[in-house]
Amino acid sequence: MATWYLGKIRYQREDEAGSLKTINEAYLVDAVSYTEAEARMYEVVASNTPDFQLISLTKMKLSEVFFEENGSEIWYKAKVQYITFDEKTQKEKKVPHIMLINAETPKDVYEALVKNLGSLGDYLITDINITTILEVCPYVPENELLKKGNFRPVAEVLAEQENQLAEPANQ
Repeated sequence: MATWYLGKIRYQREDEAGSLKTINEAYLVDAVSYTEAEARMYEVVASNTPDFQLISLTKMKLSEVFFEENGSEIWYKAKVQYITFDEKTQKEKKVPHIMLINAETPKDVYEALVKNLGSLGDYLITDINITTILEVCPYVPENELLKKGNFRPVAEVLAEQENQLAEPANQ
């Protein structure tokens, strides 16, 4: 299960009038610890935004994050209550789950949740709220990253460097 961290940054940008304007942005990253989440935040944000401050980093309890292929960059937080039957008390029990989904409108969110969760009547979608999250960065395994770039093992690079240093001494 993924552990999601909500990171908030602040930076200043010059507007059309020439005055400095403070900008606040939120990003969601998947990481195993606060340290990794902070490192990933700097990795994600530094390419687009110079001179920013990470002002907040908190765990965000999410049951599921749905990436819809609709091109929308608006992220919504939905509260879904699963209905279960408690054998001990002989009563229905509602277990809340928070989910994140990208869509254009709340109606699109509702339709996508129904599609993803199925048509069984064992849940209720109780809340759909827009968030300030600009980007969601899921974890990509390291071996997947290696496939995308021109990477070599560190031992290979070090051996090559040692050979280059040794060659001038032999000549």
